[in-house]
Amino acid sequence: QVITGGHYDVDCRLEDPDGVVLYKEMKKQYDSFTFTASRNGTYKFCFSNEFSTFTHKTVYFDFQVGEDPPLFPSENRVTALTQMESACVSIHEALKSVIDYQTHFRLREAQGRSRAEDLNTRVAYWSIGEAIILLVVSIGQVFLLKSFFSDKRTTTTRVGS
Repeated sequence: QVITGGHYDVDCRLEDPDGVVLYKEMKKQYDSFTFTASRNGTYKFCFSNEFSTFTHKTVYFDFQVGEDPPLFPSENRVTALTQMESACVSIHEALKSVIDYQTHFRLREAQGRSRAEDLNTRVAYWSIGEAIILLVVSIGQVFLLKSFFSDKRTTTTRVGS
């Protein structure tokens, strides 16, 4: 997910160890991709910002590798779970959902914070500019009013004798 920068979109590419492109998307703000690795090795992923090189972007990504280990080591047994065990399993699933929601809201908070800081910077610069303009206009008015009330000495010359 793109958190900050530009139009909140980037290009993304995922390659397997042989260089085969498994996933390629252009100008995406948020996406999810699930796959099962066919072989061992180093998988490469790349986020590109080619079309918006002047804008810095912050990207959040999360890997979830494999399945969660079983909550109870003897979970593969044939008998039914006890009431306590089934309650633990349901609480565990609910907590995983809470973690997903928290991650989502943290990302939204980071986006909002970035926008607020940008707005704060713009307001500060605009205020400084207005203060400078107000100072220049005030000084100009003082000199203009001063020129209205200052005595202008006129010099007279005699013509003829």
